[in-house]
Amino acid sequence: MSETPVYRKIIHIDMDAFYASVEQMDNPALRGKPVAVGGSENRGVVSAASYEARKFGVRSAISGVLAKKYCPEIIFVRPRFDRYKEISGKIHEIFHDYTDMVEPLSLDEAYLDVTQNKKGNPSASLLAQEIRLRILNEVGISASAGISINKFVAKIASDVNKPNGQKTVNPDEVEAFLEELPIRKFYGVGKVTTEKMYQLGIFTGTDLKSKSMEFLEKHFGKSGGFYYNVVRGIHNSEVKSHRITKSVAAENTFDVNLTSEIFMLEQLDAIATTLERRLKKHKISGKTVTLKIKYSDFTQQTRSKTLPYFISDKSLILETVEELLYQERMKDSVRLLGISLNNLNTEEKKAVIVQLKFAF
Repeated sequence: MSETPVYRKIIHIDMDAFYASVEQMDNPALRGKPVAVGGSENRGVVSAASYEARKFGVRSAISGVLAKKYCPEIIFVRPRFDRYKEISGKIHEIFHDYTDMVEPLSLDEAYLDVTQNKKGNPSASLLAQEIRLRILNEVGISASAGISINKFVAKIASDVNKPNGQKTVNPDEVEAFLEELPIRKFYGVGKVTTEKMYQLGIFTGTDLKSKSMEFLEKHFGKSGGFYYNVVRGIHNSEVKSHRITKSVAAENTFDVNLTSEIFMLEQLDAIATTLERRLKKHKISGKTVTLKIKYSDFTQQTRSKTLPYFISDKSLILETVEELLYQERMKDSVRLLGISLNNLNTEEKKAVIVQLKFAF
């Protein structure tokens, strides 16, 4: 007599248009209207868009100019990250009422492992419903959820019934769910990879599943093994309640494009000050300094240098950034500059992950 397989119960909670929803909650005059957080009709990049704005094609990461073109009635709002962090903190307090196995991905989304939970409720779907209702009643904004046997499927599922909905993919439904899924909706498959897969005749999960491990590794390298496994519902990454910071960064988008390295250095000085403050607050240092440059035509360039020792002081960061700045001539005027520190003293060797199984 064979044993019934048992699985983890993973919930992925994703707030609906989080930044824009907070702004609409705090300012009733914005409710029901197309709102863009960040950017302006002349400059900048949209950080988030309300669902009313999304109907017109306004999305995060597009320029404010384009947002205005798509939706002439768009209302631009300056981001208030302290407020978003405050609201995120309240939401995470609710999460921890159910489980301590919470892995935040950003301010507005997180994984919860509720296999063994504080409520003693065997239904992950009912727990997700209860969590979403509490967020709505106690915080004032809506959330969507995906529920399944692993993080990969739960993440995809949370997008199915947005906004203010949830989708459960039970163990016996996982492979069929993934087979029917358009390849562009697979988490981790970006635009470039999607186009490459299209060229190889891979349009759905079924197409991906038909390819051998050798074929996928030949065309996608190490990622080939990942694609081979996830389309079969195999993804053993655990929910990590304490994520290791791998990078600390600060950046600034300018109202007027910069054309002189002297002006750029002035801005980089201020950015390095912000970065130093973040590093020292969390007692982090790193070896690899990266300068990020976004030009007026929106093309992006990075220049990096790895030092033989850990640094966190602004003077040493700025000294390295200045060297990177003058490494080669600017090809155009600059609209954004950023500095990041990688190869941090927080990084640890990856632990061997063992797939644990529990009753679903």
